[in-house]
Amino acid sequence: MLGDIWNATLKGMNDIAGSVGEGARGKSLAVIEDWLGIFPQLAKYGLEITSFSMGLAISPSLNVELLGRHEDWSDEAIAKRLADHKGEHAIITVFSTIRTAYRLQKKTQAPLRDPLILKIIIKISPEVKVVLGKPILED
Repeated sequence: MLGDIWNATLKGMNDIAGSVGEGARGKSLAVIEDWLGIFPQLAKYGLEITSFSMGLAISPSLNVELLGRHEDWSDEAIAKRLADHKGEHAIITVFSTIRTAYRLQKKTQAPLRDPLILKIIIKISPEVKVVLGKPILED
């Protein structure tokens, strides 16, 4: 009897875990699909995709690395792009992250090194990373 209760409990937990996994997977894929639309727009601003990878798991993810030039990303250019894309959450997140990275880097008083590397990791919680210069260690 105790074994039957245990087996029923395990089956119920597996069923719940499976449906949570399917829900997370569906939500992740929907988020990824929404973000895919910004890459042609970013290309218009001089950002070239250098790496594109997809990971499938309970929570799928998309990893995209883009390369650009610092001279294409002045404060004025970023402000105009932010205004031009008002209300477009994904691309505004990217532009805001780039602007913040440049502002913080200036505070270090270190020389700005080439290239501009933009990393976008899309999963249930999107992550946008900006690298100013070529990193020695990879994430």
